[in-house]
Amino acid sequence: MQNKQSTYAPVIASVKTSLKTHPGAVLLLVALIVASVVTSLLPPLVLKRVINELTAGKGISFRLSAGYLLLVIVSDLFETAQNSAITIFGQKITHGIRSVLCAKLDRLPADYFTKHPAGQITSVFVNDADTIDTLYSDGIVGMLADSFKLIGILGIIFTECPGLAILLVILTPFLFLLTRHFQRATLVAQRDNRQAIGRVSNHVPETIRNIRMIHVLGKEKYMESRYDAYISDSYNAVNRSNFYDGIYSSIIQIVQAAVVAVMMVAAVSGLELQGLFGLSVGSAVAVISYVGKLFAPIENIGMELQNIQTAIAGIRHISDFLNVPDRVVPEAEKPEENAPAVVFDQVTFGYDPSLPILKQLSFTIAPGEHVFILGRSGAGKSTIFKLLLGLYQPQGGAIRLFGENPQAIPDAAKRRVYGCVEQDFQAIQGNLRDQIALFDPAITDEEIWAALRLSRLEAVVRALPEQLDTPMSSGLFSRGQLQLLSIARAVVTSPRLLLLDEITANLDSETEQNILEALEAAAEGRTVLSISHRLSAVMNDKRKIHLN
Repeated sequence: MQNKQSTYAPVIASVKTSLKTHPGAVLLLVALIVASVVTSLLPPLVLKRVINELTAGKGISFRLSAGYLLLVIVSDLFETAQNSAITIFGQKITHGIRSVLCAKLDRLPADYFTKHPAGQITSVFVNDADTIDTLYSDGIVGMLADSFKLIGILGIIFTECPGLAILLVILTPFLFLLTRHFQRATLVAQRDNRQAIGRVSNHVPETIRNIRMIHVLGKEKYMESRYDAYISDSYNAVNRSNFYDGIYSSIIQIVQAAVVAVMMVAAVSGLELQGLFGLSVGSAVAVISYVGKLFAPIENIGMELQNIQTAIAGIRHISDFLNVPDRVVPEAEKPEENAPAVVFDQVTFGYDPSLPILKQLSFTIAPGEHVFILGRSGAGKSTIFKLLLGLYQPQGGAIRLFGENPQAIPDAAKRRVYGCVEQDFQAIQGNLRDQIALFDPAITDEEIWAALRLSRLEAVVRALPEQLDTPMSSGLFSRGQLQLLSIARAVVTSPRLLLLDEITANLDSETEQNILEALEAAAEGRTVLSISHRLSAVMNDKRKIHLN
């Protein structure tokens, strides 16, 4: 039990924080739930008085009739307000959880993203975070409201007809178990249907994608039979779901009619039952109304329990994500004086430690030197960049960047130490200023224009109507211009080291020449480490490191 509590502790703490942050909303929600439950129970009592006065020959009371109508309207308004408050506050809790998840994302070690696919991480933020809202709005809070309503209905029936109340108290657990049985069976049928639809959704594009091969191999009948099987599975699952739904509704209606019949028969069967089942006409109408209201909370509670059980899996995923150890940041070291720009000293590293990519790699790069890293695909060229960026810790050996451990460099200082130009430009939401500054308020417009001038992109940006305020869009720049924009982003903070990762791949000769000129300007006075077979062929006078 203690292990479970510690596992769910991050989620529980996040929910508690949201509750403490919005105490007024919590009190308002509680008040709305109470008001909704109370007002929903009052109309049948007013109707009872109206009918009793009618049977006594007093006529219809306008005051009671207006009161009945007003209570029905007020009850609906309170229920609407309650549902709105539950939805709004549920979104606040979900927002709080997602904020905690985003903060955790920045603290995760890089190897977490290597071991977990992007879709799985996205699912934690989207699907699993939504389960918190489901747990809250369609689970715990809804179950409490329906439980209060159920208790209130049984209490009123007990005051009006004690015998019927005793009968319902005995019957309610069996009705609840019956409801849960049908809900589980329906859930299984719905799950089978979703799986069948998923197989159909995969089968259709697979067939279209491989249609030529299917024709060549003569497998049309086979693919058709698979499709028919998936459609049949979906059809059968939907039929099962509809069958359970139809049977359950019929059983509930029969039970409801039987309860009313038992009450009526007992009420007229003799004096010995009058104490338990004696009713006036108005009381009989009110009790019948309450019996009709009784089954909705029972069904809702069963569904809410099901939602809670479903949400537990999502909460477990969130807790597992939040319980991942944060990346270890070594203590900052005093940089060595006159240290080389880059030092790899007997470095051994593998994303899977049992399968090292780099084995006892050693090299030194002096300040201001331009070095190319060459090697076949998979030799570890990009891995060297990731180690220099401090994303990973080598399993053996040491790495120094201007005399410092790359992982110990503070995040705020990293852009002043190195700039990285990737093969593909990674655009972000925002304008051109944001693409270069990355929302760093310390970077001025003058520095941005200087970076654009150095990357040979200043004239293009100045020709735009909004210049730096132009929103970034997919068709704004050509592929080559995006590479130039990437260079501007890398050099805007005047870093001491420039990392170039195959930036001239898949470019025409004219665009490549423009990029070469920009790179020559960017490399002046800086240490440059580059991965590019094409550039190395052009710059024969530069040093080359070959990876086997």
